[in-house]
Amino acid sequence: MIKAVVFDMDGVLFDTERLVSVAWSQVAREEAMEGIDMVLKDCIGRSYEDTRLVFLKHYGETFDFEGFRTKAGKLFFKDIEDNGLPIKLGVHELLAYLKEKGYKIGLASSTKKQGVLSHLREAKIEEYFEVIVGGDMVKHSKPNPEIYQMACRLLGIEPSEAICIEDSLNGIRSASSAGLNVIMVPDLIEPTEDILPLLHKQFASLLEVKAYLEQM
Repeated sequence: MIKAVVFDMDGVLFDTERLVSVAWSQVAREEAMEGIDMVLKDCIGRSYEDTRLVFLKHYGETFDFEGFRTKAGKLFFKDIEDNGLPIKLGVHELLAYLKEKGYKIGLASSTKKQGVLSHLREAKIEEYFEVIVGGDMVKHSKPNPEIYQMACRLLGIEPSEAICIEDSLNGIRSASSAGLNVIMVPDLIEPTEDILPLLHKQFASLLEVKAYLEQM
């Protein structure tokens, strides 16, 4: 019996991974950095520290990751300031349905908790989430299962009693290893052959997730 739904944030609730991709690509062009698309794919779903390590592995130990992150961050937040926080299709409808039906609702994001709260408050959806676990609250980030194990523990449920909604390959590996039932709603990346067996279901949008839950 499914008692809870645990969401990833970037790429699931908000179309922010696209904004990150645009910002990273612009800075990479300005700095003549090659291979940023491949690096982005490897970093999606990872924490700040793990992302830093990916950059250093790809561009060398002397790479100024903090400088890159600062430049890209300015572009990212300028876009949100100019155009608003982009909310994914079906977010409000699915959250309202889950609350109405009495599901526990959690969030497990590699983003630091303060950043998560900022986005949720701007979108006016913070009150839906009973538990919020940020990437700075765990020792090991996705694809390690720790973040989803913590979310389930705080929700007071077994992982097998929860559905996880993810878009990233790292996030799917994390949730699957923790024992949750994984629903993928692809964003920037489609599932690879090794990811498909880890999925409970795959849908094109959160509206399709809502329709599926209505039939359970």
